Amino acid sequence: MNPQDELSNEAAKFGALAREHAAETEQRRALAPAVVDAARASGLFRTGLPAALGGAEPSAAAVLRAAEKVAEGDASTGWCLSIAALSSVLGAYLPARGGHEVFDDPASIAAGVWAPRGKAVPADGGVTVSGRWSFCSGVPHADWVFLGCVRPAAEGQAGQPVVAAIPAAQLTVHDTWRTSGLRGTGSHDTSADEVFVPEHRLLSVMDGPPANAGTLHRFPLFGFFAASVAAPALGNARGAITDLVELAGVKNPSGSRRTLAERSATQGAVAEAEASLRAAREFYYRAIDDAWQAAAAGPAPVAAELRLALRLASTHAVRTSAEVARVMYDLGGGSAIYETSPLQRRFRDANTATAHFQVNPATYELAGRVLLGLPAETAQL
Repeated sequence: MNPQDELSNEAAKFGALAREHAAETEQRRALAPAVVDAARASGLFRTGLPAALGGAEPSAAAVLRAAEKVAEGDASTGWCLSIAALSSVLGAYLPARGGHEVFDDPASIAAGVWAPRGKAVPADGGVTVSGRWSFCSGVPHADWVFLGCVRPAAEGQAGQPVVAAIPAAQLTVHDTWRTSGLRGTGSHDTSADEVFVPEHRLLSVMDGPPANAGTLHRFPLFGFFAASVAAPALGNARGAITDLVELAGVKNPSGSRRTLAERSATQGAVAEAEASLRAAREFYYRAIDDAWQAAAAGPAPVAAELRLALRLASTHAVRTSAEVARVMYDLGGGSAIYETSPLQRRFRDANTATAHFQVNPATYELAGRVLLGLPAETAQL
């Protein structure tokens, strides 16, 4: 069996387990222990690792399909998978010594916030890091956390953004993740107070891929980030349709002898939602494949137009997925409003995903500027 098929099969099994524990994951506001144990055993949270650190280097699409499949069972688990897999991509950006230190343990899982919200003060052999970072998805089960900082430059020059790999045990996790949706991601605030980080655990996400990187690590990193938000959103929408179909076959709306599935309004709404989801998903994976082919062609950076398409497709996928989940929730009627119904969780999770800065409406404004031939900042696409 080739690595892509192995990844797909592992994701299907893991997704079924995530579904079984979805209610517990939400109640804990962190992945259920059985889910974390399975994640460590499966290696799914480390699929972005380079070959030098034991990674199989699958295609970006294969990594994202795995997250999408798991999110069909539970969006929070799929979200944690995609963010951890993306974090493992940074293993290729670290100096070799740092990469081995963070990822040599096959059970090690990383999380992170790359935004430069901390300060990195020069120290002998490295820096001391202080700061506080919001939205650190997966931090309750993470062993290492990648955190963005600014390292001071020479007088009169702008500071240098760097990302520091820090053991989770050296950080403080603040219980802030009390949200309407994606509760199980445990995306709490995380802080560091003068934590020493040696030079070999510092990297830059701004300087482009490392020398001699394979296709996976030449794939646009910020585009991968946006796609990692979209993959679980797509899976959650697919799960919402599945949940509604199961309900529709047995539910008789009040005053009706026909099941919900037998009503023409239900049939039309489900078909329209199916078409919308398939179209958004096709655009999404087409943009990923186009960027992948460009990355595979050689060391030159992927063209801005392909990176823009990747960001646009990811944003469209998330927002279309939220609409699909809303329609399924509405069709569920009174049955969907109870905590025992997965449809209300699908609805909440879908709309929480739309708040992520990588896929918010500002993306459409950026894309519009480019399409209209106006000046636009595309460095972080």
